[in-house]
Amino acid sequence: MRRSLLKSFALLLSLVLLIPLHSEDTQAAVDVYEFETAEQEQRFRALSNEFRCPMCQNANLTSSPGGVAADLRREIYRMIIEGQTDQEIEAFMLARYGDFILYRPRLTLETVLLWFGPLLFLLIGIWAAYSIMKRSGKETPQASGSLSDDEEVRLKQLLAEKAKTGQD
Repeated sequence: MRRSLLKSFALLLSLVLLIPLHSEDTQAAVDVYEFETAEQEQRFRALSNEFRCPMCQNANLTSSPGGVAADLRREIYRMIIEGQTDQEIEAFMLARYGDFILYRPRLTLETVLLWFGPLLFLLIGIWAAYSIMKRSGKETPQASGSLSDDEEVRLKQLLAEKAKTGQD
């Protein structure tokens, strides 16, 4: 019985350890491009880092294992080999995919909130925290140590009435 349990545990452990070896990420093809100059390779790497994979969550073309990213890397390679400038390649990508393709969006009227929104929310949060702390730091009206003459007379009357009736 114990030997059977030990064999089952060993089999389960083997399967758990082998599952990561079968994942798609480990089977992703590695792009191998041959460039005529080191400058072309440097441009390719810079452009691949600058553009976002349209199908992936928060991944540039360099780090994305997706098929669309591989196609775009091939397209960038082709355009570089054909002698197109970085500006021409960027214009092509922007025309085809829009501003979303840029991993770091440009500062335009449409992206002002994207760039400065976090700072704006941080400042609003600091202001709100300061206002709350300032408001809570003010003295709340509390009973002062002395009563007016009328209040003292009224208090003595109430205490005397209470003593007469014998209430606790």
